[in-house]
Amino acid sequence: MTTTQDQLSSAPLAPRVGDAPPHPRAVLGIVLVGYFMVVLDNSIVITGLPHIAADLAMTRGSLAWVVNAYLLAFGGLLLLGARAGDLLGRRRTFVVGLVVFTLASAGVGLAPTGALLVAARAAQGLGSAVLAPSTLALLTASFPDGPRRTRATTAYGAVAGIGASVGLVAGGLLADLVTWRAGFLINVPIGIAMLVAGLRVLPETPRSRGRLDLPGAVLATAGPAAVVYALVRVGERGWTDPAVLLAMLVGVLLVAGLVLVERSAAQPVLVLGLFRDREHAGAYVARALFMGSMMGFFVFTSQFMQARWGWSALAAGLGFFPMTTVNFAVAVSVTRLQRRVPAAVLLVTGLALAAVGTAALGLVGPSSTYLPGVALPMVLVGAGQGLAFGPLTSSGIARVDPTQAGAASGVVSSVHQLGGALGMSLVLAVSGTYAAAMRDGAVLVALAVLTAAALVVPAAARRGRP
Repeated sequence: MTTTQDQLSSAPLAPRVGDAPPHPRAVLGIVLVGYFMVVLDNSIVITGLPHIAADLAMTRGSLAWVVNAYLLAFGGLLLLGARAGDLLGRRRTFVVGLVVFTLASAGVGLAPTGALLVAARAAQGLGSAVLAPSTLALLTASFPDGPRRTRATTAYGAVAGIGASVGLVAGGLLADLVTWRAGFLINVPIGIAMLVAGLRVLPETPRSRGRLDLPGAVLATAGPAAVVYALVRVGERGWTDPAVLLAMLVGVLLVAGLVLVERSAAQPVLVLGLFRDREHAGAYVARALFMGSMMGFFVFTSQFMQARWGWSALAAGLGFFPMTTVNFAVAVSVTRLQRRVPAAVLLVTGLALAAVGTAALGLVGPSSTYLPGVALPMVLVGAGQGLAFGPLTSSGIARVDPTQAGAASGVVSSVHQLGGALGMSLVLAVSGTYAAAMRDGAVLVALAVLTAAALVVPAAARRGRP
């Protein structure tokens, strides 16, 4: 039996950039399952948070870091993970990321204390930061620009929405019927199976010469982390707290420093040139705003159903069923819809539907019931997610040179995670009730609609892209 290193070193030569992979369906399947695992662990913890708090005696403040540790490590280190894929080969980084993620999942499932749980969640985020950009980069490098790539990226974008929804249901189901730990331990056998399949099927991509931009990676992680810390602390101490003001100032300075460093870096982790393309920039900003609202929607709606109505974690997870089913049905139809309707139109329509649904959730009052107050607005949110994620992903990597596929995919994935952390923290800081949080979330989605309409739609129309 050969070792993992033996198999890597004896891998066949990489296909020419732009060639189809020898087993396209198998490659797409592995990529989608790998990304599904990453997205699932973003949300599977949410409905199980009350069980985690009771099991490990965690306070409300420490419990928040079960979510934040993953999001910040994931989003902050994504750009470094993407650059590592460019330098080392994306199949290799896929394997490394999968191994780290799988081991960290076991650590989360076996954690005896809250501190070790948070540390293991951060390690999961590190594994995801390496794994996620390699999945999209493998997809981009394996499928030539055209209809096949459009179909593949549409499926990839659909996984982002569907995985988040399924995670909420699965998290509640396992927390009530088995244990909250099961949602993480199940990653171990799946990860092992994916490792074996990936080593056999995935094509290696060419390596590029260079080195890792560690200063850029540190700034890309520390800047958003400081801002998120400030926003989370606002909910406890208020905007005038000195620590809040200091953390916010430090975060802004670090982000500004990131831009300055990357402008002069020979091989930056954040390729600023990607933002000069209006379609790319619009897709990145719209995705961050959209994810900020959606992450808040998931967390606050789950807590609302359990706290206000006294639902169990399983019931709260199943409470997302209207959104989950509609999201899935719409997402799998996007490819067919794109044959008749431009993708940019689908994007704006999806964002608008999500904005209306989130605003409707903001009308919930003390006498509201589930079906009219929550379930029906969820249908609009689910339809909006299903329509928007695929076109957002396609626009984020449109016309990217294969040599920059890792950089572009890193930005897409990074804004997905950091947008969720920053947006959710902002909504938490300025909202006192569930209804107010949903109204504030609707504002974020409305801004995403305006961004897409102003940047993505005109750019796509000028270039004749569907």
